[in-house]
Amino acid sequence: MLLNIGIDDTDSEVFGCTTHVAAKIVQYLDGRRGVSFLDYPLLVRLNPNIPWKTRGNGAVSIRISIDDSETSVEETTKAVLSIVRNFSDLNSPRSEPAIVFSRRLPEKGDVLHQFYLRALRSMVPPAEALEVAREVGATCSFLKTSKVGVVGALAAVGAVFEDYTYEILSYRIRENYGKPRRIEPRSVYLMDEAFSKHTFNNIDPETKRILITPHGRDPVLFGIRGETPEAVYNAFRLVKPEEEVECWCIFKTNQGTDAHFPEAPVNINQIRKYDSTLVDGSVADKKIIRGGHVIITLSNGGSKIFCAFYSPTGSLKKKAYELEPGDYVRVYGGVKEHNGALTVNAEKMEVLKLCGKIKKASPTCPKCGRRCKSLGLRQGFVCEKCGEQVLEPQIIEVERSLKVNHPYLPPERAHRHLTKPLKRYGREKNRLTEAIGFINPWHFP
Repeated sequence: MLLNIGIDDTDSEVFGCTTHVAAKIVQYLDGRRGVSFLDYPLLVRLNPNIPWKTRGNGAVSIRISIDDSETSVEETTKAVLSIVRNFSDLNSPRSEPAIVFSRRLPEKGDVLHQFYLRALRSMVPPAEALEVAREVGATCSFLKTSKVGVVGALAAVGAVFEDYTYEILSYRIRENYGKPRRIEPRSVYLMDEAFSKHTFNNIDPETKRILITPHGRDPVLFGIRGETPEAVYNAFRLVKPEEEVECWCIFKTNQGTDAHFPEAPVNINQIRKYDSTLVDGSVADKKIIRGGHVIITLSNGGSKIFCAFYSPTGSLKKKAYELEPGDYVRVYGGVKEHNGALTVNAEKMEVLKLCGKIKKASPTCPKCGRRCKSLGLRQGFVCEKCGEQVLEPQIIEVERSLKVNHPYLPPERAHRHLTKPLKRYGREKNRLTEAIGFINPWHFP
């Protein structure tokens, strides 16, 4: 019997973590007779622009096969519900846990997969999730009255990863929740040096800030992201925690894949609030606002939209500053509303075509070749040596430093969970490139 379990919204801003709940379920299931895992548990990041999300908007899916002669499906579902209840923040109004049980795996293009893509890239109401669940025969369970969590739980059940990475997550003992995380910094730098080709977002290259530790009150001690289970596990072994590790688990995930962006540009008039989108257009205007943020107006097909490059995006904002009216660009980002206007908060940019940029300079003397001096606005130029007058300035074409068809990204410290780092370009995987095989160990205990 196949069982696809989706879980979401178990945490709040002050307690809990859905991946921690999943690690506890893995620990329980791996000890049951007749239960076998079909894949690593999936850490499914969904639309990062949803305003009521907690932290990274992550749901999980655990996909198993159950031998009914050894362990009953009913016993398994009851145990899963009990674990979710025990490790969720049920006291917080922000936590609305939902668990979805499905007897099927999604396939690319089917109704479950299409629902996952909508939850990944736009805002989906719970009513739509409940309708899809009824259509596919999935069972939905809720630990509180609200059904908000069903969107993420069903999306996790429907996840099909076109590209994927792995993350090993380690967790703290309960008495350390809320305290500063303690790991040996030098061990993290050594780990990054040894595994930089196979892992990503360990250290911010500009500030040397450690990125593997979160900052909230959640149970996560640290996590390492990479291309293979072996890479993240071997890197994990080099990091030296200075506090007790309660448990750890390896997840397959859509992190670092840009999965939240559509496959093709979206028409400006079809963009909606809270979408994750990508849009092509000509730069119609550029302005710098207080704080050094760059705002460009993108035009295409008679429609216009603002694109904001905020100062925390660092090098990405600097590249936006170099844009000129007439440049044709592609902007990726999340859609918010600012002063009543939809605005794409840029996460990535590609220049598709650069317009010519010219500047005016004092001309050279036609007699002696010396640089002429301006006589004032619209009065021409004069050679101080020869007295020769020249009416028009010299027109010089300026060489542009922006590269065409090159992805521009913010620094790693400003990446979202789903942002594909530059080192992953050309290393994309698909679900057919890897046979499912579990390393030993892949979780503890």
